[in-house]
Amino acid sequence: MNRKQEMIKKLAKRAKARQNKVVPANPSNKPVERYISKAEREKIALAEAAEQIAATETSNPETDKD
Repeated sequence: MNRKQEMIKKLAKRAKARQNKVVPANPSNKPVERYISKAEREKIALAEAAEQIAATETSNPETDKD
């Protein structure tokens, strides 16, 4: 590569780096969906189940007093 080509390459890299730092003025309202692994799905399901159990226990106090 000659000197002129090297300078052009460096300028292009710098321009791209500057462009990557800029936050778009109007980001999309919908976030990018990412892959959720099986382990993460299981953790989420367990957390939801625990919340439901806690909610049912607090809303329905035991009335089995004899």
